Amino acid sequence: MKKPLIILTGPTAVGKTKLSIALAKAVNGEIISADSMQVYRHMDIGSAKIRPEEMQGIPHYLIDVLDPEEEFHVVRFQEMAKKAMEEIYAKGKIPILTGGTGFYIQAVVKDIDFSEDTEKSQVRARLEQEAQEKGKQYLHEKLQEIDPVSAEKIHANNVKRVIRALEYFELTGEKISQHNEQEAAKESPYAYAYFVLNDEREKLYRQIDQRVNEMLEEGLVDEVQKLADMGCTRHMVSMQGLGYKEILSYLDGTCSLEDAVYVLKRDTRHFAKRQITWFKREPDVIWVNKPDFDYQDEKILAYMLENCEKRGILSWKK
Repeated sequence: MKKPLIILTGPTAVGKTKLSIALAKAVNGEIISADSMQVYRHMDIGSAKIRPEEMQGIPHYLIDVLDPEEEFHVVRFQEMAKKAMEEIYAKGKIPILTGGTGFYIQAVVKDIDFSEDTEKSQVRARLEQEAQEKGKQYLHEKLQEIDPVSAEKIHANNVKRVIRALEYFELTGEKISQHNEQEAAKESPYAYAYFVLNDEREKLYRQIDQRVNEMLEEGLVDEVQKLADMGCTRHMVSMQGLGYKEILSYLDGTCSLEDAVYVLKRDTRHFAKRQITWFKREPDVIWVNKPDFDYQDEKILAYMLENCEKRGILSWKK
């Protein structure tokens, strides 16, 4: 019998955290954070990290486990998440993947094979050199020629992923978009329920704006200043997260605080839109639209438990 797995995701600021705690209590579960920022220590406000008192005694994994100078990517996430899942299963409990990074979730649900990623090839070293000499746009145009599907999905600024796609093509003769498609189409090794919590677009955008205001009140600028004082720069993966790069621009004197906040709110709204688009492409997703449940958490939870029951998730025994 396949081991159980529950996924609770959705766009940023939709209200996943509170619901995840109620769900964990109801199914005897423990939570693994599927978030690319909450993994970092000292980055609490900008990442909207769950506070210890909000956890209500439910163990959380992959939160506060890396220093800001460390790199965190999908391969490392997958390794750490699978290790956490084994710990949870060993206790006879159900892992709940919670967070908004769709690619990370897909990597675990479909157990995507990233073995090609592990060693740095000569091809990668050459492409990195080209990126420095000729610029990121040049590389992105190369990708556009060989793999338009990947070029559309990967932004030119994401040099690492552009290089990875070009490298994969050179080493294997296969487009990475085809490889990813095949991997994503694999049957999951888990008995899973994949919930996407969502809300009306305008309401979600208002919540995003409100959350940014609250972050500023809680001391986001001071948090970013402390990170800068620790030697954190915009070249680090951690400092490229929403909330950090914008405030860094203000602290650098590149823009006013007003402009930084405007860009942060705008880009977070765009990010939420991209998240929703990603989840719409995922098969077997159970949409949980808050207005359909009159915004009542009890109704939402009951619906989720009903779906878990249907999939045999709640009858699992170690």
